[in-house]
Amino acid sequence: MAQHAPPARGTRLGRAAGANGSQSTGSTVTVNGVVLLLPGGSRWSPGPVRPLARALVREGGADGLVAHTVRHGRGACREDDARWAADEVLRRYGDVPVCLAGYDAGGRAALRAAGHDAVNSVLALAPSLGEVTATDSPEPVKQLSGRQVLIVHGTNDASSDPEASFRLAARAKKANRSTCRFEVHSDGHRLRGFQAEVVALSVDFVLGSMFSGRYSRPVTDALAAPPPLGLRMPLASGFGRSLRG
Repeated sequence: MAQHAPPARGTRLGRAAGANGSQSTGSTVTVNGVVLLLPGGSRWSPGPVRPLARALVREGGADGLVAHTVRHGRGACREDDARWAADEVLRRYGDVPVCLAGYDAGGRAALRAAGHDAVNSVLALAPSLGEVTATDSPEPVKQLSGRQVLIVHGTNDASSDPEASFRLAARAKKANRSTCRFEVHSDGHRLRGFQAEVVALSVDFVLGSMFSGRYSRPVTDALAAPPPLGLRMPLASGFGRSLRG
């Protein structure tokens, strides 16, 4: 497998949390999968990344899940950093599956870096895809082939156009049936209004993709539904509580 270029100065993996016993268990557990969390463009706007990391460790640590936040250096290319981080996972833990989970600019990086051989799944929360003009090339989707892909976007996002992620998902679905997208009605860019539901949905998707191969009924239906139904799935209020109940 090709090794990717060293990261920009200051880029590193944050402290491991999960199967190594740092936050989830009192004893060491074999690492069976790694989630790389790719934050947004501003440290003042982490969005749902922090609560997602905690939930992943809590729910997946006993199964061998480890989570690392990718700390970007100044002027770093997030897409390149994501590829380097996947290389670093293989160096540290061996041949384990990797999920790229990003928010905002990190969501775009996760989608773009999905072609790395170790990546088995991609979670993009409110991905910032930018404006596309008539002369621009559309966001690539070929690299998503063979991956499990979930995009989540608030319908009232004023910072990144939810229709841009819908168009990307529609193109990705043609090349990869294992693509779905959920809409969070009336929520904004930070996905604060339904944060608990967004986190529960994300955990369900990540653990299903990396370990069990099973998902909750809404995710299963979204993956199976033809466009546009499976790409405009509403995230129901209270999602997560119904799974525990």
